[in-house]
Amino acid sequence: MFVTHLSLADFRSYSLVEVPLTAGVTVFTGANGQGKTNLVEAVEFLATLGSHRVAAEAPLVRSGAERAIVRARVQAGLEDPRNLVLEIEIIPGRANKAALNRSPLRRPRDLLGALRVVLFSPEDLAIVKGDPSERRRFIDELVTARWPRLAGVRADYDRVLKQRSTLLKSLSGRGPRAVSEDALTTLDIWDGQLAALGAELVAARLVTLAELGPLLASAYADIAPTNNVAAAAYKSSAQVSADLSIAELAAELEARMRERRGEEIARGLCLVGPHRDDITLTLGDLPTKGYASHGESWSMALGLRLAGFTLLRADGVEPVLILDDVFAELDETRRERLAELIGGAEQVLITAAVAADVPAALSGRRFTVQSSTVAEVFDD
Repeated sequence: MFVTHLSLADFRSYSLVEVPLTAGVTVFTGANGQGKTNLVEAVEFLATLGSHRVAAEAPLVRSGAERAIVRARVQAGLEDPRNLVLEIEIIPGRANKAALNRSPLRRPRDLLGALRVVLFSPEDLAIVKGDPSERRRFIDELVTARWPRLAGVRADYDRVLKQRSTLLKSLSGRGPRAVSEDALTTLDIWDGQLAALGAELVAARLVTLAELGPLLASAYADIAPTNNVAAAAYKSSAQVSADLSIAELAAELEARMRERRGEEIARGLCLVGPHRDDITLTLGDLPTKGYASHGESWSMALGLRLAGFTLLRADGVEPVLILDDVFAELDETRRERLAELIGGAEQVLITAAVAADVPAALSGRRFTVQSSTVAEVFDD
């Protein structure tokens, strides 16, 4: 799939812009702060309902405006002329609105799956060097791209987690014997719901990570000039494995919650569940975090994104590939190797401050961006 037209109204720095796009490579160049990344961020938001730059939505709306509109026309494939028009209205402080082919959707998350995107950015280094939440976000975005239904499971899990956490916080500091029977019964109910929802998420993560492993090893070997083998393993707050059914995973999570109930009540925290899990990334026998060099960490981050891209393609849908200011962070060897690996993608959107940073192998349409004005560059 690929985007054939992007339309923004009051999104970030743009009051209004229309950008025609095609399959193949498109490069947006311009000095920092001119609006390049805003364009690809809009495509990302339509696909994921999130941004790699900010957690809140308010910064996505142009200063002084009440709302922003992002709209894109998406073609199913090079040999498939079917089109969809995706639209989302971002309204800070209120529920966003979404439409598909101009027909309103009940929930914005019903857009998920209509457009798939894999985005590389300098922020990806946090997947390797950052907190566990960064690695959870990486795997959950990939899981949701593969199975959009799980966006609802994640939302339900977060809701139950919040309610269970509120109850534990109200009980914190007490011994288990000082807690009323009513409170314990309520906690039992939340335990069951959290375990059931958490098991679905963990199962999807485990399946995805198992399939991602060999793709990561291959992608890292293609990018990095070393022979270290890259690997990723799931680190859970419970005893879980890919050979367990969802029902067995739920039983394990619930049993672990009961085992740690006294500690959870004392601390007022939910200590078991996918919100506490992590992914251990290694090069050879050593963890990347704390041991890998800057170049190795970058190669691991790129390897993870490339592996995710390959996995989504194997599912039968071509994702849009976005490289946001990535080439400036890479040495020449890694630039050329990355260019070779992504050259066959159906659509590649690239932002760069300096056009010379983009390898010649990634030639295609070129736009300049200056003061949020987008202009196509034509060869003489």
